[in-house]
Amino acid sequence: MKRILLLLLLVTISTAVSAQTPGPTTSAPPQTVAVPRSKIAVIYSGAFQDAKEGITRFAATVTKLNAEFQPLQNELNQTAQRLNALQEEIKKMQQGATPATPQQIQVKINQFDEQKKAYERKGEDARRNYQTRRGELLMPLQEDVGKALDVFGKANGITMIIDGTQVPLVYAADTIDITKAFIADYNRKNPATAAVTPR
Repeated sequence: MKRILLLLLLVTISTAVSAQTPGPTTSAPPQTVAVPRSKIAVIYSGAFQDAKEGITRFAATVTKLNAEFQPLQNELNQTAQRLNALQEEIKKMQQGATPATPQQIQVKINQFDEQKKAYERKGEDARRNYQTRRGELLMPLQEDVGKALDVFGKANGITMIIDGTQVPLVYAADTIDITKAFIADYNRKNPATAAVTPR
């Protein structure tokens, strides 16, 4: 009885499996798919900010930025000179070249420490403000350059531009490097003296 049940079970399973196995089917004829034609180029955006051969608007913007912060830089330079002079004065007092009591030396040391702290704070503030202002001035220009690069790529039938400054490349032929061509095109269409206008 057990053998008959087992046999019936095996027959039922094999019938179910064979019913699920697909039979021969006629396949549809293969479809042709168009292979996209692409033109890849490489650009090195780090060259954009080169003072001599880069995008002239970058150089003009950095010059403007430096001019804004030059008075503060001059002030920091003068403070640094005063600190150096005070340090030399303390050194001479400590070595006995300039007569002074220990109390007088300590007063000068305290004065030096206070001035140095103020100088360092002012320098940190200046660096932070410089970076903030740099971002304010360069961000619109970077966006403008990005849009111009998009237009340049489309006009030249380029489907992909890889930035070699951002992506490490093992090899790229000089023939696909569009850096100089783009810089020349951008400088011709966007003189350094013209204001950046949204495209």
